[in-house]
Amino acid sequence: MTTGIVYHPAFLTHEQHPLHPERRERLAYTDDQLTEEGLWEDPRILRLHPRPAAREELARVHDERYLDFLEQSSTTGGVIDLDTLIPPGLFAQARLAAGGALVAGESVMAGTVRNAFAMVRPPGHHAGTCSGAGFCYVNNIAVMVQALKGRGCEKILILDWDAHHGNGTQEIFYGDPDVLFTSIHQSPFYPGTGDATEIGAGKGTGYTINMPVPAGSSDEVYQYLLAEVIAPVAAEFNPDFIAVSAGQDNHFTDPLTGLALTAGGYASMMAFAVELADRLCAGRLAAVLEGGYSVEGGLPYTTIGIIAALAGMDLSGIRDPSSYEPLFRRAFNPHALDHVQETVGLLRRVHGSFWRCLS
Repeated sequence: MTTGIVYHPAFLTHEQHPLHPERRERLAYTDDQLTEEGLWEDPRILRLHPRPAAREELARVHDERYLDFLEQSSTTGGVIDLDTLIPPGLFAQARLAAGGALVAGESVMAGTVRNAFAMVRPPGHHAGTCSGAGFCYVNNIAVMVQALKGRGCEKILILDWDAHHGNGTQEIFYGDPDVLFTSIHQSPFYPGTGDATEIGAGKGTGYTINMPVPAGSSDEVYQYLLAEVIAPVAAEFNPDFIAVSAGQDNHFTDPLTGLALTAGGYASMMAFAVELADRLCAGRLAAVLEGGYSVEGGLPYTTIGIIAALAGMDLSGIRDPSSYEPLFRRAFNPHALDHVQETVGLLRRVHGSFWRCLS
């Protein structure tokens, strides 16, 4: 079966201002790279077209008053915070991004594609029930997950590997035992949430697993956490669907963050997620783009790695240009793995009473 890629030029229309990090070039350059590599014409790739999410689909996640605020502010423009302006027309653009995530999930569930990647903007994982933040307005992956729960998926695993903690997604599902939210993110860093001791509340206690990592963390750190924490917990949880918040701002060239992942590392992470989905839930997986602000040096290469892994392509050629090596050496922290091994010890103490595999 094919891999679905949700993309439309309308995703380029959202713009806060030309110098904002979350700008149209993020996808414009990536689209150019996919065209240059021939991926749009590859028979293993099926291009999917988004649809605007309906108001009631957004309301499964967001408060009606917040949606009213977004819709009304979109007529003339408004402000959530200094980094998250509301340009005219924003609500329609946010609905289309959320609808792109919905199409990704729906296409997988319908069997139209094996798995899918929603290459959308604006991103969503900082948007909570009643607020936006961090360039995010509507929580795209949460809208998709809530829709999947209505389509027979009783248990859903969210893997958020964006460099920033997905505080909005965590808040939305913090008390929900049917959604296991896991996050690997740089710490200390914006938005200041995502400590390993944040584990959920009420019936959802134990179903939030945060894995903060220090600046300079590289591919080996992420592979360690995937193997030591995500793989065993996912097997014990046994999800019906895996949703990936596929932020790409962990790349060592990203101007807003301080991590040291490579394009090959992204391909390996997605290959891990695909294998996990194949083993646990008949391959049902959809990824949604979050951050990633190295518009020329990182995002086009990491996206190709992600798509290649989803489509089962040869990953041996997924690498960054050799001229980037000095940039990687400056970003890399050789002590990060030691730090993260200590964090895993803390996770075992915090979560051991909830997960047999961590006890």
